[in-house]
Amino acid sequence: MSVLPFTGMVIVQVAMVGQMVTGKQAMLDGMTNFTFVFYFNALSFLILLFSLFLFPKSNNLPPLTYALVWRCILFGILGFATQITGYTGIQYASATLASSMLNLIPGFTFILTIIFRLEKADFRSSSAQAKLIGTVVSILGAFIVTLYEGPRILKNTSSQNSTENLTQSQDWILGGLLLAMTSLFASLFIIAQALILKKHTSKLVVSLFYSSTIAILSALLSLMVEKDFSSWSLQSNIRIMAVIYAGLFGASFQVTVSSWCMQRTGPLFVVMFHPLGIIISSIIGVTFLGDAFYLGSLVGSIVIIFGVYTVIWGIAKERKVVEATSITSPLLQDNPNVEDTTLLAP
Repeated sequence: MSVLPFTGMVIVQVAMVGQMVTGKQAMLDGMTNFTFVFYFNALSFLILLFSLFLFPKSNNLPPLTYALVWRCILFGILGFATQITGYTGIQYASATLASSMLNLIPGFTFILTIIFRLEKADFRSSSAQAKLIGTVVSILGAFIVTLYEGPRILKNTSSQNSTENLTQSQDWILGGLLLAMTSLFASLFIIAQALILKKHTSKLVVSLFYSSTIAILSALLSLMVEKDFSSWSLQSNIRIMAVIYAGLFGASFQVTVSSWCMQRTGPLFVVMFHPLGIIISSIIGVTFLGDAFYLGSLVGSIVIIFGVYTVIWGIAKERKVVEATSITSPLLQDNPNVEDTTLLAP
């Protein structure tokens, strides 16, 4: 296997953690979650629009129908809910907790595909049992991370910006609950993404509607909720850097690189890198931001990672059965019901 997909997925995880960390710093600087989400999605929209005009022939643009517009707007609303709850959760907690909680996405996606009857699970099979057990274990790990603190393991004593007081309050629990909601919204987002892209092949058009819808909704809500217009100011270098970073290396960049890696290695390779974000965010938080790292976070993260890889094992085994069946039955090769596990957070 080439080293490029491995490098690409490490870059994706670093970019994702960096986006959460810079967003946290911008909000500590007085920027609200609404204004931050507005600015970086507006920047992403401008970048995508520029690429549309720069490479018009390379983008297989579909006709702009009412159905396409309506589906993309609903897609954007789900993305908006994911981003707002996510950054609000980070505002109350930390990027480390966010990285841990986002590993609930595979389990939640599995549950929702069963609820919406997008997947038929035979719980007598070991693969379905593994996915169910892994989901339950991941949720248990999320409860541990959120509700159990334990003794402090690591802390950068040279920094004044510590989460010590934060974890002693109800903010940490509230942040964990919001981040769990983020994982649920992200799972709905993934399912909607898969359904939309089956009917509309132009990822660029979908991304344009996605970014513009989020920017409009966050701007409207910010104007309705926020009375202090100083949160819109970009005079601070921290805010400018956070917006530029999120606009350049946010969801569009991460999805593009992940899709490239997926085409060369398959979806399971991409999914297996999600727990790496916990390690990266912990190192950045303790080393540069003065965050404390507690036993509860360590134990809960290990439990979540175990649950995630149990789900991945179940998916891998299920795919082997599907591939073996498709070899003996060529008619099943184009079966639209075969699961596409593109587990990418927006």
